[in-house]
Amino acid sequence: MSTSRTPLVVVGDALLDHDLCGRAERLAPDAPVPVVHGTRRSSRPGGAALAACLAAGDGRPVTLVTALGDDAASDTLRELLADRVDLVEVPLDGTLSSKTRILAGDRPLLRLDDGEGRARTATEAAEAAVTGARGVLVADYGRGTADVLRAALSAAAGGAPVVWDPHVRGRAPVPGVRLATPSAQEARAFARELADDADDRTDEAGLRTAARDARTLVGAWRVGAVAVTLGERGALLSHGETPLLVPTPAAADRDPCGAGDRFAATAAGLLADGTLTEAAVQAAVHAASRYVAEGGARAIATPEEPRARAERASGGDTTSDAVRTAARIRAAGGTVVAAGGCFDLLHAGHVALLQAARRAGDCLVVCVNSDGSVRRRKGDGRPLVPVADRVRVLRALECVDAVAVFDEDTPERILGELRPHIWAKGGDYARTRLPEQPLVESWGGQVLLLPYLDGRSTTGLARRAALTPAPTQGPTG
Repeated sequence: MSTSRTPLVVVGDALLDHDLCGRAERLAPDAPVPVVHGTRRSSRPGGAALAACLAAGDGRPVTLVTALGDDAASDTLRELLADRVDLVEVPLDGTLSSKTRILAGDRPLLRLDDGEGRARTATEAAEAAVTGARGVLVADYGRGTADVLRAALSAAAGGAPVVWDPHVRGRAPVPGVRLATPSAQEARAFARELADDADDRTDEAGLRTAARDARTLVGAWRVGAVAVTLGERGALLSHGETPLLVPTPAAADRDPCGAGDRFAATAAGLLADGTLTEAAVQAAVHAASRYVAEGGARAIATPEEPRARAERASGGDTTSDAVRTAARIRAAGGTVVAAGGCFDLLHAGHVALLQAARRAGDCLVVCVNSDGSVRRRKGDGRPLVPVADRVRVLRALECVDAVAVFDEDTPERILGELRPHIWAKGGDYARTRLPEQPLVESWGGQVLLLPYLDGRSTTGLARRAALTPAPTQGPTG
């Protein structure tokens, strides 16, 4: 990963986010609510911490200035941020804010919020980081970090490009900000407050309202430009006159959580690099669209320890590493390739397939059937080699970056976690539509068939081995 890009300082309120993801296939008998089962819990940085991680994934050095305390949520977030960003802390009163989403597939059903901590005061280290920055992103979630550093942010805006991502619980940006990035709802709320306008009506498309609000905010906030984000429609950029509509390249009907952070982080980094505002906003729209299509914030989530322990017990101790590897490559703009199979008695055909798959992208994750899965597919005599040994052999191959174990008959669940850009299969599937193909294509991925060496198969090897006479026992002593 290149570190030649301009360093970025992210200032704002960090959050700790949790997701409980499962399946909802029926309603509870005692109330008309969905029953979520098969849940898997993961945690990730949220708020300003998510924006900082996304910027760091673009290949630039990032310093995060945020408020953390002595509570358990703050400690967990520090662990999640380790080796991703440089952390400059200001003191926090109370406990770090966290939110837990309960999802069925990609659809949020409920959110639980905890913690109302606020930044207490600035520190000399935090002020120095901000005033010496070559580019600044402010992710103001209304919990005080931007407030205690407001004087330093005003000074920074006089000499470096500052992008301000405002939220309705926070204050207006400081004057001199290069670009403010409210959502349409946030822009409407700020503009209505400025105009003392109680009328919530908007036109059908929302573009006229967004343009009017952006023009109002450019003048009232004394900022260079306002980019109103419009979800799957893109963004509307205004310098105070005729706005520029930047549409998304394609609509992605996926979880949009964190898309605004992805937009702001991309724009801030590019402005720090010297990119013109219009070009930075266009690139930010494309980055946000791609981010949603590839899984959004869940792509950088970390499975929690209880799940990791369960995987170790079942022989799948590398699966969490595989998910993190895929997320890291994807965040850096690389191409994730996945390939799957039993890989019982690894042979030359397997190796050729895996080598070709690795050449198609920037990392290769191999999805391996568990022993139970192989037994159901191949019969009671299989596998010949237990999963722990199969994983060890695969990980020893230079072309394999990570291995994930799945216990189902088909790999849809693990593919949903990895979200590869390419799902590689042997050419013997050329006349068959794979059951996982619609899933891979749903996030913009592609199924890729690769040539398969003739005459190589585990079944054939096992049959020949069984027919080979055992060597006669020679004399001893």
